[in-house]
Amino acid sequence: MRVPLAVMLAWGLGVAAAHAGPVETSIRPEMRVVPVAVQTGAVQGLMAPKSMRPMQRPSASARPVSTGGAAGIGPDRGFQDWITGFRTRAMAQGIRADVLDLAFRGVSYDAEAVRRDRNQSEFTKTIWDYLDSAVSDTRIRNGREALDRHRTTLDAIEARYGVEKTVVTAIWGLESAYGTFRGQDNVIRSMATLAYDGRRGPFFEEQLIAALTILQSGDTSPQTMTGSWAGAMGHTQFMPTSYLDHAVDFTGDGRRDIWSEDPTDALASTAAYLKHFGWVTGQPWGVEVQLPDGFDYRLAKRSITKQPSAWSRLGVMDMRGQPVPDHGEAAILLPAGGQGAAFLIFENFSVIERYNTADAYVIGVGHLSDRIGGGAAIQGNWPRGDRALTYDERKELQRRLTAGGFDTRGIDGRIGPLTINAVRAYQVASGLIPDGYASLNLLKRLR
Repeated sequence: MRVPLAVMLAWGLGVAAAHAGPVETSIRPEMRVVPVAVQTGAVQGLMAPKSMRPMQRPSASARPVSTGGAAGIGPDRGFQDWITGFRTRAMAQGIRADVLDLAFRGVSYDAEAVRRDRNQSEFTKTIWDYLDSAVSDTRIRNGREALDRHRTTLDAIEARYGVEKTVVTAIWGLESAYGTFRGQDNVIRSMATLAYDGRRGPFFEEQLIAALTILQSGDTSPQTMTGSWAGAMGHTQFMPTSYLDHAVDFTGDGRRDIWSEDPTDALASTAAYLKHFGWVTGQPWGVEVQLPDGFDYRLAKRSITKQPSAWSRLGVMDMRGQPVPDHGEAAILLPAGGQGAAFLIFENFSVIERYNTADAYVIGVGHLSDRIGGGAAIQGNWPRGDRALTYDERKELQRRLTAGGFDTRGIDGRIGPLTINAVRAYQVASGLIPDGYASLNLLKRLR
């Protein structure tokens, strides 16, 4: 489990033989810096709790990337000195010396992990571009094949945890392309490097201790404990701390094995995770809706929830023109503003946000789940002529809004609830549709 935005990781783990169709990469959003076209799960109401995925932002105080040795990854004396100090801290937390010896045998500084950690903050992707890949025909077809292949297991998981098998399959599809891109980086090496690097040292040291605890428990070995450069592991990409808290031994072999070719424990662990955070069986993540002419876009915010029947009295209908059933309290989400598709989102939307707080990711999981189950494609249009703002443009937008009297409460390049509120206030004052959408056109108008 970890943070947003639309970054695709292609780790190249050679297990594609399980796929009858073409293989696609993992498409898990990685960072918390948000493209303008993707409002994050931290946006108003039905608030997303803290994700277990590391946050990604550049820091002037971070150590420079080592360039010693072949391919820029060579001996780093400072790193080895850090490991010596870390051993003392780890042993004080109960990690045995023999586990540390085995885990750190041959471990060296990983400059590539640091480079990737630093470089994410400039990545931007519109939600429609993200969904084009996340819910492509290939991923839908491979998802249906994966579900059919593992139907008995997924039925049993659904029966025990109450999480629909299509949802579990969709998370599997976005996290590792149904197991074909699970990650091949040494997790101990990655976590130690990022803990030493210092920019988010405490977070990664906590993950490193958790990874060593997993090794000490005997669930896996240092050789098989592989994952992404940021430490996400297995078929459904658990961070080490999330693994300790939520992984399950569904096969009953005495190990919680999320790394092997058999995805059973990983899929069950994902369902257990969602159940723990309040999954409502039978409730959709969201439903695409039509908004009536003259709709008050100030109502389209996460803090305003109503039963679908109440929304229908305001003219909000599904794409067939029918009222949405009362599955529970729901908010209206406009991930691309008033010119894009609209959704009624339910509590299960927030539960998926526990896995990854990017709205793009949650919509990707939910819509892929619907499509795997035979549902229709999103019918609303997207403003495909738009592009996502760059990091610098997002900061400029915040500066110009604040200077104009619409305080964003900070200039950090993150389009969160405070910035969206400022955008809405500016739109109201300017006679624009108050949809909170921080677009390039809005920035040009502010200029």
